[in-house]
Amino acid sequence: MASRLDISGKVAVITGASMGIGEAIAKLFAERGASVVILSRDAGRAEAARGRIGYSESTLALACDVRNREEIDRVVALTLQRFGRIDIWVNNAGHGLFDSVAQVDMTACRETFETNFFGALAAMQASAAVMKQQGSGTIVNISSVAGHIPLPFHAIYSATKFALNALGKAARIELKNTGINVLTVCPGYVRTDFGSNALRGKELKRVRPQSVRGISAERVARAVSEGYEKQKREVIVPWTMHLAVKLYQLFPGLVEWAMLKMARNIK
Repeated sequence: MASRLDISGKVAVITGASMGIGEAIAKLFAERGASVVILSRDAGRAEAARGRIGYSESTLALACDVRNREEIDRVVALTLQRFGRIDIWVNNAGHGLFDSVAQVDMTACRETFETNFFGALAAMQASAAVMKQQGSGTIVNISSVAGHIPLPFHAIYSATKFALNALGKAARIELKNTGINVLTVCPGYVRTDFGSNALRGKELKRVRPQSVRGISAERVARAVSEGYEKQKREVIVPWTMHLAVKLYQLFPGLVEWAMLKMARNIK
């Protein structure tokens, strides 16, 4: 059985950390004794999150657009200058895109992939280079249950997460002998401002049961922490989503029927 890792004393870099899941992860890591670099495309929003989190001596707020490799490399250099190492890199930056496959705007589609997938890939390459030199480290990709179950009218977002799941799981094997673990975290519905920040097209139907309230960002953060400590391959949160994923794998027609029924009831 692998020994548990301790977050205390580690240096963590978190993209998309000015709100929601990213901010919750940053706060939890800081509370547990890690030094945390909070990244956002907007420097002011990153600094505001840092103020809410506290722990000013052990946190750093920086602007970083993950679509730009030069900005990622700048963050790596500044983090090493301030803290000397990078033990954990969390790829959380991303956004949704609500539209049908038949009508989705290709520019919006490419923009979603640039952030959700290519940005994460560039950050993985940059952080892995540092971790290889150190001989240890963990890359955490915040994906989604939508990376296991394709959602109608969210198809492009689902596609980015399917791709991210494949990327992380393949990289985990490639990097295993270098002391680097790659953890994929797949939350279900989360109560954040994700929907309000998504790109919107012409068809905005959302296939989601009305009874599902979603879990908190803090619960996702705890799942990330536990997955890191136990050096897991994948974490699906909440546990009930394991059942949904397995149901889709075994009986895809049944799940598609349920989604079609829900979509027909949406005006």
